Amino acid sequence: MLLMRKFEEKCSQLYGQQKIKGFCHLYTGQEACVAGVVSALEKKDKYITAYRDHVHPIALGTEPKYIMAELFGKATGISKGKGGSMHLFDKKKHFFGGHGIVGGQIPLGVGIAFAEKYKKTKHLCATYMGDGAVRQGAFHEALNLAMLYQLPVLFIIENNGYAMGTSVARSSNVTDLYQLGSAYNIPSQAVNAMMVEAVHQATKTAAEKIRQGQGPQLLEFKTYRYRGHSVSDPAKYRTKTELNDYKAKDSIEEIKKTILKHQYLTPEDILNIEKKIKDIIQAAVDFAEQSPYPDASAAYEDVYVEKNYPFMEN
Repeated sequence: MLLMRKFEEKCSQLYGQQKIKGFCHLYTGQEACVAGVVSALEKKDKYITAYRDHVHPIALGTEPKYIMAELFGKATGISKGKGGSMHLFDKKKHFFGGHGIVGGQIPLGVGIAFAEKYKKTKHLCATYMGDGAVRQGAFHEALNLAMLYQLPVLFIIENNGYAMGTSVARSSNVTDLYQLGSAYNIPSQAVNAMMVEAVHQATKTAAEKIRQGQGPQLLEFKTYRYRGHSVSDPAKYRTKTELNDYKAKDSIEEIKKTILKHQYLTPEDILNIEKKIKDIIQAAVDFAEQSPYPDASAAYEDVYVEKNYPFMEN
């Protein structure tokens, strides 16, 4: 979680230096939503999310240098420099993106879950979305099909309180978003996602039910982002008091207290972890800086599965 936090703090700095261009949506404050899930699921489970996607592959074990290179638009990036901030993929880690269209990833997640059921695996697809995405029709279509076909999909609503700059209360008459699952008889619950232990346990319980063939499950993670919707968003639609109240119960600080209280680590151990993380991030930046940009010819690669597809001939 600390690696995720420090990685994105460096991203914000690099964006200010114009080394990272385009859109950049930071996850700062929401780290427990990923750490708790990944720690509770199995290695071959699948993941898909929206465009606030930098830390998901980090949690799954992708080397940060490849993510940083992608943010720089370099050929060594995890999407070969073609995806940028919003379209990170890592097939080896079963991470299927990174999607820029609001709600567009939800039916894709259901499709991935369908494939797992079709192949008779016991794996599931963790399908993340923001609170704004549940107002999309695709969300409701996906829930309906997932329940109809009893698919192994874990729907995760990351409710950070704001769809861009619009609060949930201003855009929905249902503010406890987990209740939306009840319309499709999907077992659903809210989770305090400022506590990584709560996320882990809720995910583990839901995953066990899915693997037992009980169909989809839905979790609403009550979380908060400390930064604006994107790096360029000043977030004037909320008060400093609200922001500070959430920072006072920061998920990283809370788990650090637990670690020290139970003497899982010493203060010196934590300092060593912080130093290691600092070195990892600096190495990632160096790698991104030194990597080449994609050649113009790369625009014609990976467009079609078949090589030398006729429409790609000069």
